[in-house]
Amino acid sequence: MNNKYDALKIENQICFPLYACSREVIKLYKPYLDELDLTYTQYITMMILWDKRKVTVKELGNCLYLDSGTLTPLLKKMEAKGLLTRARSREDERNLIITVTEKGDSLSELAADIPMKIGRCIDIEPEEARELYRVLYKILTRTSELSAGED
Repeated sequence: MNNKYDALKIENQICFPLYACSREVIKLYKPYLDELDLTYTQYITMMILWDKRKVTVKELGNCLYLDSGTLTPLLKKMEAKGLLTRARSREDERNLIITVTEKGDSLSELAADIPMKIGRCIDIEPEEARELYRVLYKILTRTSELSAGED
């Protein structure tokens, strides 16, 4: 970089391709998720619920890197659709337990082919995908640790 303003050029920012790539990949999901009446955030929430069946809002937030202010309206909408239930824990009323419903669980059958369809659209080698995943999670872990330190 020749001068202090070179750092401000978009081609010198790692954040821009991450941001743009994320937006473009999420756009690829849209037609498939529209068939399920899910947004991308609802879809990744369902992925956690299909796997874990029951989680607290805090656990869900940790898995998805989302705060309760983002999750609360999302979960209310999903509950209204009949995809999950929200209930206070009997052991500790401060915890809100999220449980997948039968209707929500049935969506997993319809969603099962989505990752393969998206993989065909992106078309990178399996070893590249594994390396990308590793690097992105390294960045995600480090940045979330830094932002947690700001609290």
